[in-house]
Amino acid sequence: MRWRLFRQKPQPPLEQRPFDLLCLTIAVVLGVHAPHLPWWLTVASAGTLWLRWWQRRQRTGRAPAYLKLPLVALLAAAVVFHYDTLFGREPGAAMVSGLLVLKLLETEAPRDARVGVGFACFALMSALLFDQGLLATLFVALGLLPAIATLRALQPARPQTTLPRELLPALGLLGVSLPLALVAFVFVPRLSSPLWGAPNPTQSKSGLSSDMSPGDFSQVLLDDRPAMRVSFDDAPPPNAQRYFRAFVLWNYDGRTWREKTPESSPAPAEHGPVAHYTISLEATGQRVLPALDVPIEAPANAQLGRDRELRADRPVNDPLVYRLGSALSYHLQTQLGDLDRRRALRLPPGFDPRTRALGEHWRMQYGANDAAIIQAAMNLFHNGGFSYTLGPAPLGSNAIDDFLFGTHEGFCEHYASSFTVLMRAAGIPARVVTGYQGGYWNTLGNYLLVRQSDAHAWSEVWLPGRGWVRFDPTAAVRPERVNQGSAAANATTADWAPNRWMLEWRNHWDVVNQWWNQGVIGFDTLRQHGLLTPFGVHDTSVGTLAVLLGVGGSLFAILGLSWALWKRPETDQARAAMQLLEKRLAAAGVARRPSEGPQHYFSRAARTLPGQRDELEHLMRTYLELRYAHEEPPADLLKNFRQAARDFRPRRVFK
Repeated sequence: MRWRLFRQKPQPPLEQRPFDLLCLTIAVVLGVHAPHLPWWLTVASAGTLWLRWWQRRQRTGRAPAYLKLPLVALLAAAVVFHYDTLFGREPGAAMVSGLLVLKLLETEAPRDARVGVGFACFALMSALLFDQGLLATLFVALGLLPAIATLRALQPARPQTTLPRELLPALGLLGVSLPLALVAFVFVPRLSSPLWGAPNPTQSKSGLSSDMSPGDFSQVLLDDRPAMRVSFDDAPPPNAQRYFRAFVLWNYDGRTWREKTPESSPAPAEHGPVAHYTISLEATGQRVLPALDVPIEAPANAQLGRDRELRADRPVNDPLVYRLGSALSYHLQTQLGDLDRRRALRLPPGFDPRTRALGEHWRMQYGANDAAIIQAAMNLFHNGGFSYTLGPAPLGSNAIDDFLFGTHEGFCEHYASSFTVLMRAAGIPARVVTGYQGGYWNTLGNYLLVRQSDAHAWSEVWLPGRGWVRFDPTAAVRPERVNQGSAAANATTADWAPNRWMLEWRNHWDVVNQWWNQGVIGFDTLRQHGLLTPFGVHDTSVGTLAVLLGVGGSLFAILGLSWALWKRPETDQARAAMQLLEKRLAAAGVARRPSEGPQHYFSRAARTLPGQRDELEHLMRTYLELRYAHEEPPADLLKNFRQAARDFRPRRVFK
């Protein structure tokens, strides 16, 4: 008796059409991953894919093991050399994409092709780890079409057809799956982090940082990607009051501004009316949450810091929606302790002697009049020949001196830094604040779109009886930056700014992305509960959702099975055309006998209808060729026979 448990059944050879579709599937996967793959891996993978496709059209056969194993080792070594690791999002995607192409080298049986399709679908889905936007999701969904078409082509005894006719049924199957996908989307319990998230030290890091050095902001100011969207309960504040606080920087070492050690208990604030709004923040990879001017309270899962900075409990690695209330008129920390005063006056020794001398000179000139000193600094920027540019000249070790008394050109961080140093030199407590200013009011979506290019830096000066007061020295040089937004100030350097129609189009498109972010990506536990409550589902625990998901999935499974059982099997198209001919010939007086073969039947019909002999002989030859000359009827021949059968109109025989 032979042991057959692990014995493999012989596999039929893989036909060329499903192999071509599998190559197309892998090409689509490579195209989706190409933006985040090293260029050399994309080129090498595409070349290997093309060579394998060309080789198999010449001659079938698997690649030998002595070629496959070194290629796998070379791929792993190249990924480690490029990323220094095999783990993480980028190296994982590179490894999966490379292995997917190498899998094609041994694909010679339908089973190999099915494994390849499953592997390709996994690699395609992993692209969502990089981007979950609307367009990216659509590309991933459409990437399933060639995969489904490949599985259909692997079905036995399927006539070959054109590539569009292969993809069209796949599109229908993809559409049929949408209701089930919708049920899963609504009832699957929401997780606090992605199910298949991979550790990645550089994930989603964009925009502002917790320190600021001259030149750091320039890349952010040229970044036109959305940073956040703000919807106000009432009328939005005017552009000059749209300051969104992110980081408050106290410590200065002569080159870089940094935060001080975070402290609890927010500084006390006396404030006027509160503006309520909702922020949809894009992923930043940081914990800080931008807030309009002075936030009053922290949202859930966040804390309000000493300097009215908002920090989430965990880094924002996915789009986040939170509600806030902020005061636009306030007195913030009217009593300044000795420790805070010393921190707000501290300047590093040995740096910027001319700036320190100027501040001390103003103090001697204006005495205790802090307002006069501040106005003197503003007048210096306004009348001192300063200009606004995102490409300023480099600064030396005494950066503030070089800027104030040398280059006279820079952007917000230059002006905020030098103004704050001047205030400290004059004995006025001051600090730098970074965040966003301005934004574009989208009338279609009725929200404020704030882009990374709206990043801004300004100063806060502590004045007796008033507390911390905002001063923006950039406005003294380029008022358009504050009154009209960054687009007006950066028009000479931002590529998209001159194309007004393109800007309008992008802002309209942003409304769609806003809907996608809030309705799909931001569909969290709270929104899930709000959606199900009107339908009587008040308990959205994991157990209840699992039951609902099981019931919904079972219902769709029953419907699908019923449809499959009800659906009539595919008819023999040649036989159906032949039955049409028999019906029409019988009406003309030539009925087919029960045991009569097709050749004899057509011959008898031709003798009975001599005027249509040529048509009947053509139909006979075509039908016999369809039935007996090919293992599978050629699509073109079958099409011609069916058309000829439909066109045949026998003339009635009168006896």
